[in-house]
Amino acid sequence: MTEWLRQQAVRTGLLTLFCRHTSASLLVQENASPSARRDLERGLARLAPEGDGYEHDDEGPDDMPAHLRAMLTQTSLAIPVIDGELALGTWQGVYLFEHRRGPQRRQVALHLIGE
Repeated sequence: MTEWLRQQAVRTGLLTLFCRHTSASLLVQENASPSARRDLERGLARLAPEGDGYEHDDEGPDDMPAHLRAMLTQTSLAIPVIDGELALGTWQGVYLFEHRRGPQRRQVALHLIGE
């Protein structure tokens, strides 16, 4: 994403990201410590646990919990672009959070407005 942004040659603007799936989400979170991501994943698992008797389990026991976790987070982000860079804080990074057990093929749409 950072390389793509550089190629656009936009100095000032707004980058919108959209996750095209219902069981994954986009988050801006701490990028300094891997323990922060692990704690976030554990917290979401407590809020939407597997094996809680969900009706919607078409793709397995992680199906509905993944949808709930995506519902509790975000599927789109809007991040300012300043001097050609994402205007993120020192400890911020953009993450695609996968809420299913196994690896999935995911798409994120990018839309950039600026000059």
